Amino acid sequence: MNENVRAIQYGIYLRQKANSIAKELFRKSIHICSSFVPFFLHLAFYPTIAMLLFAVCGYSVCEILRLKGVTIPLVSKITEVAARKRDENRFVLGPVTLVFGIIIAALFLPFESARVGIYALAFGDGLASLSGKLIGRITIPGSHGKTVAGSLTCFLAVFIAVFCCCTNCYVSLLTAVFAMFLEMLPLSDFDNLIIPVTIGCVFGLLI
Repeated sequence: MNENVRAIQYGIYLRQKANSIAKELFRKSIHICSSFVPFFLHLAFYPTIAMLLFAVCGYSVCEILRLKGVTIPLVSKITEVAARKRDENRFVLGPVTLVFGIIIAALFLPFESARVGIYALAFGDGLASLSGKLIGRITIPGSHGKTVAGSLTCFLAVFIAVFCCCTNCYVSLLTAVFAMFLEMLPLSDFDNLIIPVTIGCVFGLLI
């Protein structure tokens, strides 16, 4: 009997873990897709900014309606699939801070600095979370569950992204170290605002 109970509990645990990984994969795929934004900013800066603002306004309206019980086709389903447990019955803030972090970096930083900041958010933060979910075993004290594997993945991803932008190993190394420590902080959804602007500024000071 005890063996059967343990088997059922383990099966439930595996299903919950698989669901958690699927949600994180879906969420962070949106983060990674933001790496295309610098390309569009380079092609058409202000139209891209306008489209981002339009998208975040549309999303916000859909979220408010969802909380009032009005289902918006596709958008409400995407939010439901991507929402974490802490976001249940709340306005899911992540997409809003993601877009505003990108917009602030684009408007107030030189293009190369903004590009690096956006890449740090897309690849560093995005891949760190996935790595932490998939292979993270050792957690970092005081980081609200951040893992050593996730932080090292952030470092590597940012180092490669920055090196591809500037081909300067020293600048890439320091920027990646700073991004790794910033990613460790328990910033919740506000890391989307802080990472692109801060890392873009750090890169601008180093280059």
